[in-house]
Amino acid sequence: CDLLRRFVHAFKRQSPPAAWPASSAAPAYAASRVSPDASTNTDLSVLERLVQPAGKDVVDIGCGAGGLVRELAGLGARPVGVEVSERQLAAAVARDAGSGARYLIGRAQALPLPDASVDVAIFMRTLHHVPPPDLLSALGDARRVLRPGGTVYVAEPLAEGDYFTLTSIVEDEQAVREAAQNALGGASGAGLERVRTVDYDIRVCLPDLAAFRTRTVSVDPDRAKVFDTHLAELAAAFEQLGEPGERPGERCFSVPMRADVLRADDGQR
Repeated sequence: CDLLRRFVHAFKRQSPPAAWPASSAAPAYAASRVSPDASTNTDLSVLERLVQPAGKDVVDIGCGAGGLVRELAGLGARPVGVEVSERQLAAAVARDAGSGARYLIGRAQALPLPDASVDVAIFMRTLHHVPPPDLLSALGDARRVLRPGGTVYVAEPLAEGDYFTLTSIVEDEQAVREAAQNALGGASGAGLERVRTVDYDIRVCLPDLAAFRTRTVSVDPDRAKVFDTHLAELAAAFEQLGEPGERPGERCFSVPMRADVLRADDGQR
């Protein structure tokens, strides 16, 4: 399969410093590292360590099926999940069994929230889904809804590794992921200061190809047709990439992530 061969050697990881620095400040792209053992990291554990959401008003921008929203509520945060349509929000509402969270329809570029109404605005793997021309507008609107001292938290998958190779058969996101990183590097244009950058890996284990399809299509239902069109190629790649899991047929992947903590640039308020 040409696309698989195209990507499998295309991306090489750089080796960032292993230590978690004592300082909370980090220049753009000077990323520190969480534990290099992906099995000890989760998106939630890194978020919790960097922004301490308990007791805070938090918006999850692009909340999908609402998993992070429910986890945040479980930590004692007061979360709001935002999705672009009723269709995209339906799973989150259906799966919420009284967490106390709110769910709203809206876009990252025009959040359905008042000015200065949240303590933390989160883009969890969602910033690269904003159209590239609108990235700074989305970051700027996240800044708008922050209270003084609030934080914008962005966690983005990097365009490298076996899992990226696999998902690229369905949709090649290299350009949009790079655009998201470029927008973060230029966040001052949205009135934000990038104060900490941390690279980490998470381990994703999928019991079978059907589970990968569910995960992939949940991001964008329009991917279902593309997935089914390339089913044979995906099946072959799924067997070759990553590593065997503990159960028969399971494949596990180390997914490289980058988390950024941004705060309002007081000079631009």
